[in-house]
Amino acid sequence: MTTAAPARTDFLKTLGIDDVNHGGFGGEWLGSGPELEVITPIDGSRIATVRQVTEAEYDRIVERAHAAFLEWRRVPAPVRGDVIRRLGNRLREVKTELGQLVTLEMGKSIAEGEGEVQEMVDICDFATGLSRQLYGLTMHSERPDHRMYEQWHPLGVVGVISAFNFPVAVWSWNTAIAIVCGDSVLWKPASKTPLTAIACTKLAQQVSEDAGVDPALFSLVIGKGSSVGERLLKDPRIPLVSATGSCQVGRRVAEVVGTRFGRTILELGGNNAIIVTPSANLDLALRAILFGAVGTAGQRCTSTRRIIVHASVKEEVVRRLVRAYEGIHIGDPRNRNVVMGPLVTPNAVRDLQNAIKRVKEEGGKILYGGDVLEGAQYPGGHYVKPCIAEARNEFAIVQEETFAPILYIIEYGKRSSTPPQAVAELEEAVAIHNGVPQGLSSAIFTEHVREMEWFLSARGSDCGIANVNIGTSGAEIGGAFGGEKETGGGRESGSDAWKVYMRRQTNTINWGTALPLAQGLTFGD
Repeated sequence: MTTAAPARTDFLKTLGIDDVNHGGFGGEWLGSGPELEVITPIDGSRIATVRQVTEAEYDRIVERAHAAFLEWRRVPAPVRGDVIRRLGNRLREVKTELGQLVTLEMGKSIAEGEGEVQEMVDICDFATGLSRQLYGLTMHSERPDHRMYEQWHPLGVVGVISAFNFPVAVWSWNTAIAIVCGDSVLWKPASKTPLTAIACTKLAQQVSEDAGVDPALFSLVIGKGSSVGERLLKDPRIPLVSATGSCQVGRRVAEVVGTRFGRTILELGGNNAIIVTPSANLDLALRAILFGAVGTAGQRCTSTRRIIVHASVKEEVVRRLVRAYEGIHIGDPRNRNVVMGPLVTPNAVRDLQNAIKRVKEEGGKILYGGDVLEGAQYPGGHYVKPCIAEARNEFAIVQEETFAPILYIIEYGKRSSTPPQAVAELEEAVAIHNGVPQGLSSAIFTEHVREMEWFLSARGSDCGIANVNIGTSGAEIGGAFGGEKETGGGRESGSDAWKVYMRRQTNTINWGTALPLAQGLTFGD
């Protein structure tokens, strides 16, 4: 346990955060709606106030963002990439300060806060290169003297709804790609973390003005989900909505946007598991489990929720995990030696306590932790001991995603198995692994090639991310990020995820003098 670090907020001025801030931007700063008090989960103190946008101001901002798109789509993609290159360089300059704001507003450790800003830098680098690779295919036409190909055009205003747990990275994953694709962006951040959004928008505004482009390309609306949020979902001027959040939020987004035939990128809940086989390198596995389960206080969509461990190594894994959990530094995340900071709200603490109660009611056992931490070391914050519970996969609570640091230990196989039998038992482990509604991230720790390949095959993990000998958290921006089933099916960031932010067009050119029809059809003479 640790004591609180001295509260320093001089970095707020560097990022343009005032005591009272406008919550909307569309080439100009607006915000005359209700006041939103921003509270840090570290000690419950007030950071600043945000004046949220009204519905009329929302409309004004979207109109300006759409006008910015109409001009931006005419700009060559490599030139668009240069603006994102400039944004990446600006983020490098304020990495420390922006990382401190992420920590102050959200509560993750300072190392994780700075790491999140580094993700922003990395995606800007990726998108800059991508701006010269927005390629299409050329296909052979079945008609003589014809050429057929496809090309990709800018789509429009992209709505980005981000969650509190990654208050800046998710915006950058979407925005860097959308901007080089020729779109403009309208950002609605989580109400728990609006200051990081204001800081990022001000950085983008500076970069845009320096580059001589319309800053409304990077628009912002901070307002209630029941009013401004619903207006965004129903807005036909926004052809694509990228939403990160709970499965409940995702269902609402899909229903409303789908009704108007809009597109969605949904990044929703995860119930991520690591399979630990008898051959696993336990030193490696334990480090991955610890980071995946405890990092960000269990408030990542990729947090490790379940350990599916072979009976022959279960006792050793549990023993080592409990010992590791006992040594975790919990406290003020601004201290460099702190591993786990607070949960974001009192409701998150209650969710953890409720999950623990339900585990016991369903026949499970608490092996470690789950206590609420109070006293002088934790003044006004929402601190808990991370929890380890023995459970079965069919428990109703295990089927849900509890957004808190609770880790379920689930046994598979027989204690007396030899390695060849253990390979056969992997089918049981994979069935347990896949037996949840969510399908985001997954991992297996094994030294057997057959087990690795089984897990990565069509018979293996049903998740969008499947790893071998690394954990469920810490995805790189170069790969497309997202999951299957109730995770929503969306993909952001790397690989060819850029295609979702553009519209595909198939083109055929007749350079001959006849007009043959496809499929050999004839029409008239």
